[in-house]
Amino acid sequence: MASPNSLLPAIFLFMIFMSCWYLGGSQLSHAQNDAIKPGEVLGYSQRLVSADGRFELGFFTISSPDRGYLGIRYTNDTFNYRVWVANRDKPISVGEGNLTMDADGLLKILHNGGSPIPLNANKTAPNSIATLENSGNFLVKELNPDGSTKRMLWESFDYPTNTLLPGMKLGINYKTGQEWTLTSWLTSQIPSAGGFSLEWNLTTNGTRRLIMRHRGDTYWLSGIGISSSSNPGNLVMPFNADYYNFSYVSNKNESYFSYSAPGMRISRLVLTSDGQLTDFPNLAFVSSIMCFGYSSAQGCVQQNSPNCRNSSQKFEQRRGYFISSSPHLDENLSVNLFDCMDRCWSDCSCVGYTTLRNNGTGCRFYSGDFEEDKTGNLEQFYVLTDMPKTGEPRRKKGVWWIWIIVAPVGALAISILACFLWRKKLHWDQERDRESTLFTLTSSRRSGDTFEIKNDGKGGHDLKIFNFHSIVAATDNFSTKNKLGEGGFGPVYKGNLPEGQEIAVKRLSRSSGQGLVEFKNELILIAKLQHMNLVRLLGCCVKGDEKMLIYEYMPNKSLDFFLFDLQKRELLNWERRYNVVEGIAQGLLYLHKYSRLRIIHRDLKASNILLDNDMNPKISDFGMARVFGRNDAEANTQRVVGTYFCV
Repeated sequence: MASPNSLLPAIFLFMIFMSCWYLGGSQLSHAQNDAIKPGEVLGYSQRLVSADGRFELGFFTISSPDRGYLGIRYTNDTFNYRVWVANRDKPISVGEGNLTMDADGLLKILHNGGSPIPLNANKTAPNSIATLENSGNFLVKELNPDGSTKRMLWESFDYPTNTLLPGMKLGINYKTGQEWTLTSWLTSQIPSAGGFSLEWNLTTNGTRRLIMRHRGDTYWLSGIGISSSSNPGNLVMPFNADYYNFSYVSNKNESYFSYSAPGMRISRLVLTSDGQLTDFPNLAFVSSIMCFGYSSAQGCVQQNSPNCRNSSQKFEQRRGYFISSSPHLDENLSVNLFDCMDRCWSDCSCVGYTTLRNNGTGCRFYSGDFEEDKTGNLEQFYVLTDMPKTGEPRRKKGVWWIWIIVAPVGALAISILACFLWRKKLHWDQERDRESTLFTLTSSRRSGDTFEIKNDGKGGHDLKIFNFHSIVAATDNFSTKNKLGEGGFGPVYKGNLPEGQEIAVKRLSRSSGQGLVEFKNELILIAKLQHMNLVRLLGCCVKGDEKMLIYEYMPNKSLDFFLFDLQKRELLNWERRYNVVEGIAQGLLYLHKYSRLRIIHRDLKASNILLDNDMNPKISDFGMARVFGRNDAEANTQRVVGTYFCV
């Protein structure tokens, strides 16, 4: 007879099996993965897939790690575009929602911290089913007792977002009043409604055409469609007939524009946040800002421009800064880059603009002179070029007028040359001091360490040296809104480099309990370490008393952010916890055994474990680390280590 202790593992496994069976009973059946019935639930990580496998519906996130959406995409789309979004203006918390259908046939998104988001409100029936069709249409229909369709209750094709799929309609249903119109996303990363719309509408002579509007004003028109009194014909548009078959239907019940794509290729007409109409990567029918300002391109509608603008002016991307000019800010979360351009064009005092936030919303407007940066390290702005001259010098007769002009111009030229040479010498001196400081930092040994980075004195070290002005621009002058936290070393800021890369900037505080020793130690050690579970040091920045370390940005912050928050802790399921523990162990094993140096971290804690976008752990903060010889088993330290606190 088996002892009670020998039965414990079997009992434990049985309990786990029963728990999983019970909790999974309400989940979606795997036997039918293209539909949801009353009482079934589509979990956050689950997917509905159309019967032919062409489309899938599920929850997703784009750039913000705390905003989730329910959407549809082509399963084989390498660009991962969402062709329809259910809750574009009502994002939910990531990982905390599901899609379900109740007993009355109401399809709704349930999520923590908010009211349910219904999809087919006022169009329900008890015996219903929601199905993802092979066309990409997600529909709810009432069934007869024999399983046949009794009536259609709701379909996603009636509520398009920014994408027209083959078989979808643009137009109007005269019987129900239903209008089918595309509305752009606010930005490429925010699905909420933007400023552009595309509709199928009547012209003054009774024909129909596609009309693109920006904030209600007509922006672009397609070629003329056929008259509603004649037979269907071709639509005059800049489209490739080999890729598209366009159709136009008009009768007493409805009037709409639609199309089909020959074969089974992926096709989607997308209205982008900057006014493009494109089937990327196949064709672009309306290019970005094609119809802005004084453009006379085919289909463009002439805009009303102020008298201070002319047809030779346009906005161009330039790197640099505005001299003696404080920006005028618009913090509106519902405006994007195109809105900023439109407003700057209409304001005669505005000569440049950019967005206010990293997500592409809000505006910063500038006036005054712009100083361009030829190195490409400073912030990028959209600057008005070919500005009109305010006045021309009057012509005067007589040679003596030439001397009056030439003399001060010559003196000014000499002064400018002298100033240029002086600034050049000052720049050389600063560069020489900077290289000397970097050489000291990367070649000096810390007491007890046995390693140094070689520097050829010409910038030949392994790390990238960042320009101080580029870091100031990337962090918005170390703005408090970009501050991620503060440790014993000093504050840490989030930044965006001109090429779009997100970074974390650790800035040495002059009042820090730690200082140059820790800065040098981390700079020397981590530059030679390469492992997926160690945070990557991109480079450093040194200017006078300013010393900064530049790291890759970790969007999910540190481990303590999740462990000590009751709500965030729920995101750490057992699988993620196991992966975090295993990743930390792999990182330590590398430091202790397999790296080119034998390193003991000496300050390992939850706040020094950073988490990337996929919740992979990365060990950070090597300011207190210690290097041992390959054959050393122990050593004495000369300093008390750990995070410094003031009491």
